[in-house]
Amino acid sequence: MPVLPGAEPYRHEGGEVGVLLCHGFTGSPQSLRPWAEYLAERGLTVSLPLLPGHGTRWQDMQVTGWQDWYAEVDRELRLLLERCTEVFVFGLSMGGALSLRLAAKHGDAVRGVVLVNPANKVHGLAAHALPVARFLLPTTKGIASDIAKDGSEEIGYDRVPLHAAHSMRRFFRLVDGELPQVTQPLLLLHSPNDHVVPPADSARILSRVSSTDVTEILLEQSYHVATLDHDADRIFEESYGFIGRLAPSAGKEGTATGG
Repeated sequence: MPVLPGAEPYRHEGGEVGVLLCHGFTGSPQSLRPWAEYLAERGLTVSLPLLPGHGTRWQDMQVTGWQDWYAEVDRELRLLLERCTEVFVFGLSMGGALSLRLAAKHGDAVRGVVLVNPANKVHGLAAHALPVARFLLPTTKGIASDIAKDGSEEIGYDRVPLHAAHSMRRFFRLVDGELPQVTQPLLLLHSPNDHVVPPADSARILSRVSSTDVTEILLEQSYHVATLDHDADRIFEESYGFIGRLAPSAGKEGTATGG
């Protein structure tokens, strides 16, 4: 199945500091592409993979689960660690949960973590119905393009496959138990007016991680997909400043290799 135009993965070979970006559930690299390109223009080595089952049609996602999505970002992180002296992990929504698990599992190999509207739980009565409902109803209404900015759209599915949603719910519970293992410097940016992930998820993450270097920023002008919204420039600038503080060699040519 061909990838939707604009949803392709993105990679850039830059200097010795690398960044892995993880997109969200039913979304695609398109939601993070401007962020990835901003970092690449500043000399960083960047990897923005397409998660399995995403970026084509929802039917392809119905047969994937969290193990597939996590395996993809774990593989990309290992490739970056081979090329770069320091690596950061960034994530939006479910990509935030993927990033947190990478940080918990890889420890000091991950230099820092940046999260935008990270998801931690499937909320509401629907969450409790998922184990059964997924066998009765294949999909529910989509969650893509929660964006305040006129004319800005996210490439994502208009339906949520419930088998995949059930797997994501299990993944969130797993990651929640691993949050105390996250010790890296953390920058968390979240929107008070998010119609997909409530602010409670960010509060829960901040209360459970073991990181001591923590910065929280409110994105007052944006909805869920803040990387394509009014606060996008602020996200890009704050994250680059975060990297620069922790890895002063960011953007300089160094040990990064590959083609």
